[in-house]
Amino acid sequence: MQATLYIVATPIGNLADISERAIEILKQVDLIAAEDTRHSKTLLERFTIKTKISAYHEHNEEKVTSQLIQQLLDGQSIALISDAGTPLINDPGYKLVVAAHDNNIQVVPIPGPSAIITALSACGLPISKFIYEGYLPAKSEARKTRLRELKNESRTLVFYEAPHRIVESIKIMQEIFGAERRVTVARELTKKFEQIIRDNLSVINEKIESGEIKVKGEFVVVVEGTKETSITDQEALRINHILSEKLSPKDAAGLAAKITGRKKNEIYQLALKKDL
Repeated sequence: MQATLYIVATPIGNLADISERAIEILKQVDLIAAEDTRHSKTLLERFTIKTKISAYHEHNEEKVTSQLIQQLLDGQSIALISDAGTPLINDPGYKLVVAAHDNNIQVVPIPGPSAIITALSACGLPISKFIYEGYLPAKSEARKTRLRELKNESRTLVFYEAPHRIVESIKIMQEIFGAERRVTVARELTKKFEQIIRDNLSVINEKIESGEIKVKGEFVVVVEGTKETSITDQEALRINHILSEKLSPKDAAGLAAKITGRKKNEIYQLALKKDL
């Protein structure tokens, strides 16, 4: 087998989701670099894969990357796997792939399961354009700051979230995005207790509090982007100004809102700022 770094996707829950090609590659390479060797041995034993395995994780990647590159330069082939899904998505491997390219080593992806794509395919929200944000910051204020930055993003937003933070994160999203923003919460994807529930943030929050959505396992949260508007602030203000010549500020803002599709209070506040 030619010296190659294979990026191999593995199941995110159901072991039957692994591809025949992935099994074949894992059997043929000289070494498997795994995020957690103990976790990955369950998969390898299931499919009688006896290839040598070594640890490659965030705590040793600086040191191990150079070792793996040397093995590749010596003619060996290596498969990189993560605990679940496609490597490098919130998992170690970036430095290894960069180093492989820098050393003209062939990098070959072996596609397969990904929690992000799996959740998007079943979310029932627009997915022709989306942004993957990974995990939100652990601290509440930093989380709020990031979500405020994303409030007016028109593309669908995708987040990973841990069970011990999901309750607070949904509450913060409701506070910042509004109760009516649509969201799909997906947990335990491809596993026995899989849940994929779509509703607005207010209802999702209620379902978590009532226990209908279990606070267990890893979550993928897909949030609909804000509605795009073709009316700029300047144009909305121009329309509001014309109407204000004949109507009260409140009535002008209300009619301007109907004309532009913007919110009445939004136009009213824009007008106030302009007059300051």
